[in-house]
Amino acid sequence: MTDTVVETTAPKSVGPGKVKSIALNIIPPALFGALVLGGWYFISYVMLSENRRFLLRPPDKVLTEGFLDWGGTGGMSEMLQSLWSSTKVAGIGLFLAILIGLFLAVLMSQAVSVEKALFPFLVTLQAVPILAIVPLISFWWGTGQTSRVVVCIIIALFPIIVNTLFGLQSAEKGMHDLFTLHHVNRVTRLRKLMFPAALPALFAGLRISAGLSVVGAIVGDFFFGRGEVGLGQLIKRFASRLQGEELLTSVILSAGLGVAVFLLFTWLQNKAIGKWSDRAGLV
Repeated sequence: MTDTVVETTAPKSVGPGKVKSIALNIIPPALFGALVLGGWYFISYVMLSENRRFLLRPPDKVLTEGFLDWGGTGGMSEMLQSLWSSTKVAGIGLFLAILIGLFLAVLMSQAVSVEKALFPFLVTLQAVPILAIVPLISFWWGTGQTSRVVVCIIIALFPIIVNTLFGLQSAEKGMHDLFTLHHVNRVTRLRKLMFPAALPALFAGLRISAGLSVVGAIVGDFFFGRGEVGLGQLIKRFASRLQGEELLTSVILSAGLGVAVFLLFTWLQNKAIGKWSDRAGLV
């Protein structure tokens, strides 16, 4: 008669290192958030008098009269519709900026003369204040959503080009020599050597431009008011009417959209390079 040994696998326990990592990711932001809320209440109720409290409404008023108010003009339902409109504009602008930026970065990486010819003008485009070219954008593309997308492209384009170009040029010289020794063509060199080396810098540029595209969508709403109402138009309206609760709600929604897009590209970065990048898991 043989004895049957049944092996049981104990449930995996969370080690102290994992607990410490989770605590470090949660506790500091929670403490800082509590400090911000405390300062917010202090400014609203202590530093501001009753007749000046509209300048910074307290958090509980923002919650009840902003986030929890779903009816009427300026309610949460209208804000969510405007949020969706701004999200579409930011998404389209970012997508086009990525296509243009990758194309120009690849082109510049393949020829030094092209890089020297284009780079000064790209820096100039980045340095020109968007206010200075708003009349030109309005004259060429009107005052609707197309102009808002153009603003997003202009604001988000430069970081993609600079970071991608830096990444493409960061491949090791020894690896380039090895590819040359085997008579590898430009396309294969780009696909198997330069692009893998460029991924960390590329995603760094994408994360920066993702937030900037949201800024471009909000800024575009301020100047181009035709078409769907975006968050920028709501912010402009609430500010002119001194509706502090609704104004702060719109600002918080705008910030939340920027954070969400940033976290999306952080997740994509971890999926793309998480297996070999030491910085992949860090936000």
